[in-house]
Amino acid sequence: MEINTVGVIGLGYIGLPTAAILASKDVKVTGVDVRPSTVEAVNRGDVPFVEPDLATYVSGAVQQGTLRATTTPEPADAFILAVPTPFADDHEPDLSYIEAAMRAVAPVLRGGELVILESTSPPEATRKMAQWLLDERPDLSLDGADGRPVVHVAHCPERVLPGRVMIELVTNDRVVGGLTPEAAEHAKALYEVFCQGEILTTDATTAEMVKLAENSFRDVNIAFANELSLIADKVGVDVWELIQLANRHPRVNILQPGPGVGGHCIAVDPWFLVDAAPDQARLIRSAREVNDSKPEWVVQKVLDAVEGIENPTIAALGLSFKKDIDDLRESPAVEIVAKIADHCPSGAVLAVEPHIDALPPVLANRRNVTLRTIDAALGEADVTVALVDHSSFRSGLANVAVGHSVIDTRGILG
Repeated sequence: MEINTVGVIGLGYIGLPTAAILASKDVKVTGVDVRPSTVEAVNRGDVPFVEPDLATYVSGAVQQGTLRATTTPEPADAFILAVPTPFADDHEPDLSYIEAAMRAVAPVLRGGELVILESTSPPEATRKMAQWLLDERPDLSLDGADGRPVVHVAHCPERVLPGRVMIELVTNDRVVGGLTPEAAEHAKALYEVFCQGEILTTDATTAEMVKLAENSFRDVNIAFANELSLIADKVGVDVWELIQLANRHPRVNILQPGPGVGGHCIAVDPWFLVDAAPDQARLIRSAREVNDSKPEWVVQKVLDAVEGIENPTIAALGLSFKKDIDDLRESPAVEIVAKIADHCPSGAVLAVEPHIDALPPVLANRRNVTLRTIDAALGEADVTVALVDHSSFRSGLANVAVGHSVIDTRGILG
């Protein structure tokens, strides 16, 4: 099939880069988002979040007329759904965003289109999405049954690293799973427009599981490092030196511990596997519980450090879920700052996050939390907790006053 026009549903951290890079290859792309502010920003050629090189792609595509944004889906040859897939309080996957997106796209389909789910999803989510499509459009089919026009449905999970999205969209291998072999081949052809990595085809459920397995593998390894940091603290060992020495073994590569695990992938995706097979996913569940409990440990370390200080001032360095980006999704640092503020209502928490201009709502509604520069925060603080290893923090912490108490959850001080 020939694909000249693409609708990208969801202009977030994955959807907008995908739309921009397709548009840079002279594909006519219409980005769709429910947030008018995002639509307006894209149509101006602006980017509503920080991602290296993305602004150049977006502004160039808008100027060339190959990218524009709207709040309502329009007819196209192919659609890519890149909407959130969070989980509920019981860790059950919430597919409501996918359902809403698919039901919004269904009325503009004519038959012959390709529909790709890029959102990281639990097993069988792509098949559920296809059923929502057929619920809305019983005149269409997935395989041409009864002579009804075919819509090709596939899953292609993203596997990019924030801060390197525009590079890895092009260079990384991709896995494409179709509900039919034809759908997989059509999806592969679309990604070949910009992807230089190898594109491997399979069925949709396997493709869903591949992404979940990748992030669960990483989560288990991070949990080992985080649990090791708890043990090292208990016995009085410097965990950073411990890991450095252990990693001199030729077959050992222990990751670095941190204050928890954040972002929309590693902090979320393993729960999709646990939900799919709760009796079998014992190690994956345990790893998630270790990483989810680490923020409480960090909070307690801060409370121990300020014990006996009346109205303590605490500098919290970093709010994003990883270094040198502005992404606060599922950030353990945000959770930690909120809990410290609640435990110290008469104190002050000075949050330092150089990549944002305003506190997120969960912190802005706490009167004892303010956003400061690193120099101002370190100059006023009784205790500092380093939560994110932003590049700009290293020089600031290197000059911290002797005797200033620092809880370093990222190994910034070495």
